Amino acid sequence: MFDPSLLGRLSFAPVEPAKGALAPGRNRLGIDAERDAILFVPQNLEPDKPVPLFVMFHGAGGFPEKVLPFIEEHAERERFLVLAPHSMYPTWDIVIGGSGPDLERLDRALVEVASRYRIDGSRLAFAGFSDGASYALSIGITNGDIASHVIAFSGGFMSIFTQEGAPKVFIAHGLRDEQLPVQTSGRANAAKLKAAGYDVRYIEFNGLHAIQPAVVGMAIQFFVG
Repeated sequence: MFDPSLLGRLSFAPVEPAKGALAPGRNRLGIDAERDAILFVPQNLEPDKPVPLFVMFHGAGGFPEKVLPFIEEHAERERFLVLAPHSMYPTWDIVIGGSGPDLERLDRALVEVASRYRIDGSRLAFAGFSDGASYALSIGITNGDIASHVIAFSGGFMSIFTQEGAPKVFIAHGLRDEQLPVQTSGRANAAKLKAAGYDVRYIEFNGLHAIQPAVVGMAIQFFVG
């Protein structure tokens, strides 16, 4: 029987939470002994109320703690969870050669979060920076029946073999990006998705290949609505 994960399809499906909530702040999920996923939990979540989930993928050579500081203050204010996975290798599997261990680990992390919190399916974002943005675009569009929003900060490409659902898409790219030129990455990705009928918000900023806090703020408002 054909394995849908070969096309980047997640098997995750929300379940009724059976475990207790985690402490506010950063929590390791036990996905891996060394390259673990981290869940940031804001203060004062209302028990039993559906909570939005923002999944943030780091860039090449990065790690969860490198991208979490850009999102955590927003999560505290808007009261949403932040899941920051850690790639098995220096960058995400699709960049190296196709869906594999990172997809399986993402599935496990999502299941673990859903076992503790009732996730708001209308506010579940796949987001990322650089290679992480390429991953968010690829996995988000492929699993648009799971992800309601896809957010790409300075992403390079999309690897998509099948499309499900219709997530809203936010793409931001620097006009002076020295690693991934805006013409062949941000603009090209936005144009392809718009042509395919997706609701795309595309923003260019006067900057290099870096996460811009002001742009992150715009993306968060796009996410929380």
